Amino acid sequence: MPTIQIVTLIIGLVSGAALGVYVRDQRAKTRSNNAEAEAEKILATAKQKEQEILLHAKEKSIKVIDEAKNEEKERRGELKKLQDRLESRENAFDKQLLELESNNKALEDEKDRLRKIKSRLEELGLEAELKLEEIAGMPQEKALEELLLRVEKDSEDVLVSRIRKLEDSVDDELDRRAKKMLSLVVERYASGHASETTTSSVQLPSDEMKGRIIGKEGRNIRAIEMQTGTEIIVDDTPQAVTISSFSPIRRQVAKRAIEILVKDGRIQPARIEEAIETSKKELAIEMKKAGEGALTELGIPLSSIDPKLIQILGRLKYRTSYGQNQLQHAMEVATIARMLAEELGADVHVCTKGGLFHDIGKAVDHDMQGSHPEIGYNIMKKFGFPEEIAYQSIGHHVDKPKTLEAVIVKTADALSGARPGARKNTLEQYIQRLEELEKTATEFEGVEKAYAIQAGREIRVFVKPQVIDDLSAYNLAKNIASKIESELRYPGEIKVTLIRETRVTEYAR
Repeated sequence: MPTIQIVTLIIGLVSGAALGVYVRDQRAKTRSNNAEAEAEKILATAKQKEQEILLHAKEKSIKVIDEAKNEEKERRGELKKLQDRLESRENAFDKQLLELESNNKALEDEKDRLRKIKSRLEELGLEAELKLEEIAGMPQEKALEELLLRVEKDSEDVLVSRIRKLEDSVDDELDRRAKKMLSLVVERYASGHASETTTSSVQLPSDEMKGRIIGKEGRNIRAIEMQTGTEIIVDDTPQAVTISSFSPIRRQVAKRAIEILVKDGRIQPARIEEAIETSKKELAIEMKKAGEGALTELGIPLSSIDPKLIQILGRLKYRTSYGQNQLQHAMEVATIARMLAEELGADVHVCTKGGLFHDIGKAVDHDMQGSHPEIGYNIMKKFGFPEEIAYQSIGHHVDKPKTLEAVIVKTADALSGARPGARKNTLEQYIQRLEELEKTATEFEGVEKAYAIQAGREIRVFVKPQVIDDLSAYNLAKNIASKIESELRYPGEIKVTLIRETRVTEYAR
């Protein structure tokens, strides 16, 4: 019985499995048929869309081709027009070229003809000269020299009189105009002026302070001298010490430092260093303020000048030349130059700035090698000044400046330096200048004696009348003036007066 049940169970299982397989195959077939139908539907739809896209693309391509054909047609028309224009221009150029060649040939022919005429004229001139020499019995050069000598001798009095009249009239007119212009400028700028020297002495409350400045075994005075680059002279001058140095800035630093130490009362190497640093800072601030004040007074914007250059400009406050304060001198030159430029129609900006900075080289000439005009020119170029302004540093020291503005600045510099009391010369320099003037004049042949008068602003030259005639006297005076200009340095101008006098003495007995 159990065996029959088992067999029955197995048969049932097999039948169920076969039935499940059959049902699965039927379902799979149904799904396959549905998928094929869906695929065919999708394929049909895709073919339809493909046909639509191809049709649209075909229409678009036809439109693009038509547009390209139209554009090509237009470009061909434009190219045809350009080609026609080029052909017409080529024809015109060919015609002009033929005309130029024809004209060139005509010019060459004319040149040959003129060359032949010139050659013939030279031959005729040479023949004429030979005939004239043959007739005169002397060469052409000798005949010309003889003719000139005769004309000069016959017309000497007339020439002398005419030269004197022309020179007098020209000099009078120039003097009148120059004096009028300068009087207007000086009247407009009538500033006070006092001669000024650099102070190199420090007043002390008592002579006992001298010993404290010297210090034990001289350590204090050595510290001051070493750190300031100056020499402190302690002599018998009551209640004062003297500061000596080639640099005015160093002298000013040392002077201020000693004043601080004397006021404080503590004088020792550490305190000396602090006092010197303090005086340097105070002096730097004062120099900057002095430079800014000069620019503000002249109406020059501070923003247009580099702060370092303003500091250098302020150094001129502690620089003197022949006792004249250089910052005050620079401001005077700038103001006078500006007024002269307004009168003459020159560049006012160039004259004002050039006049203010014309001596900027003197602010550092103690610390740099070279003359102050060259140093000043290099400084102005370094800070971006244009050439016409930088040239003022050199132009005011040359005999013939190359620009009108440089002539104006040179004139203003001479006016500022020539003010009564503006500068002072030592007795040795004054005597040396007079001797150089007299020596320069007596070096010429025919000069009997020369005297420098009016503080060296005029020289009177006496000549030998037997050697120098009236006509030669004019040339001699010009030669003496030219030599003084080229060899001597002097402010303003020097008048050369040449005197030729003939005295005849006879005795009646």
